[in-house]
Amino acid sequence: MAHIIPLLTLPSGLWRVPFAFGHSMGTTDDDGRPIQVEGWESVYILGLSVFAEVVALTAFGLVRAWGEVFPRWIPVIGGRRVPPMAAVIPATLGSLALIAIWTYGFRDVFFNFQGLPLPFSSDGWAALMIACYAPLNLWGPLLLVLTWAYYRRRVPARRLRHAPSKQGHG
Repeated sequence: MAHIIPLLTLPSGLWRVPFAFGHSMGTTDDDGRPIQVEGWESVYILGLSVFAEVVALTAFGLVRAWGEVFPRWIPVIGGRRVPPMAAVIPATLGSLALIAIWTYGFRDVFFNFQGLPLPFSSDGWAALMIACYAPLNLWGPLLLVLTWAYYRRRVPARRLRHAPSKQGHG
């Protein structure tokens, strides 16, 4: 499942790359002219794509050795056990934030292309953008499931000790 998460962010990043290099990807301004980005906006768009992919790749920490033991090259803590809650709490909060962000972001999109944040020159371009961004709706829930599995694996179950039952001793 950790391998799926970076693949969920990839389509939206790939959709943004041509946009960053001057292709409007069908987006238009209020007057119907293709939107063009340049300068720092292009850098921001490319940086956003890279950042999203890097954040998605951190899901591997929930299934790889470096999510259980700090790598040796890290000063002071290298080689020590990662406290489970140091991964579980941020991953849970991140999962819930992603669920909230993408639920809000897609609240009108699936039923009404007019709910998109940008106007498009055609429904085909709008459908392409939706197809590229829709997988992001699964990022939060899959990360939450992955976090739960990490928690179950790393935190020992509490064993309840029951007193012997006295039933049946007439």
